[in-house]
Amino acid sequence: MPCSAVTLSLATIAAVVSVALLAIAFSTDNWVRIDVKRKELEKKFETGDLGDASRQDLESEPLYFTRTKGLFRTCFPYPQSRPTGVPLYLSPVETYCMNIDYFIPDEDKKTEEFNSDEMTKLHMGRTMIALFILAFVFVFIAFWTGVAGCWRRSSGNITTTAILLLLTCLFSAGGMGLWHGVEYYETEKLVGKEYIKQWPQALKDVSNISHDWSFYLAWLSVGFSFLSSALFASAGCCITSEKKELNNSSSANGQYVMTVYPQKQQGYAYGYAYPTPAYAYQGNQYPPYNY
Repeated sequence: MPCSAVTLSLATIAAVVSVALLAIAFSTDNWVRIDVKRKELEKKFETGDLGDASRQDLESEPLYFTRTKGLFRTCFPYPQSRPTGVPLYLSPVETYCMNIDYFIPDEDKKTEEFNSDEMTKLHMGRTMIALFILAFVFVFIAFWTGVAGCWRRSSGNITTTAILLLLTCLFSAGGMGLWHGVEYYETEKLVGKEYIKQWPQALKDVSNISHDWSFYLAWLSVGFSFLSSALFASAGCCITSEKKELNNSSSANGQYVMTVYPQKQQGYAYGYAYPTPAYAYQGNQYPPYNY
């Protein structure tokens, strides 16, 4: 089997897996999981370890509840344990969620009150979403160039597909890098009751923060898109080498083929070695009347 067929098959599988993983990660809300041990939190509240937090805060503020965070929503996986002080809605997977606001558009001019760190975090978040969208655009274009390249066995189209998938990898990796930047600002630089840096120590003690499965799917998607790009580039090289080998073999076989040129000459009648002269047909040809 030609190497191009095998490599193209593997490259196509890797591209499909990459797109599927990125789409799932982009649309789900399990990038970060914050588990809050409510029973221990209640004990710390009764002993006064939560500082100025009141009973109403304990029941209405999201930071006192177990939650998962995605690119667009913060969701509360347990229906019986959710805050009452914020408006929530049911997501497509039947969890109660609230949106993450990127202030597009900023109709109430709330961003004018942000400090430099908050504006930096906001711009990184907006750019992160834009990079992921551009990654989807590049992989959509790569689908059509890949189909054309496989149909025509065109090394140019296959190489273009490899470049587009490499751009998909770079843009999605850039989006992941910005996501880590947003996470760093939220945990290390920004100050406010919703940010970890200003949480009461008692709340930090009963909370467990970890990356969730959507985060890992996104990084796997980056890896598969790079693998697919490399395989498509290899397939383009394979197609080029196979075409060269085919042309060389055709040229070598052509040296032993004799060229036959058409010849124009008068045909011969069956049984006669020479054509009959024209004067022999004058007069009667059959005896005894010939003369």
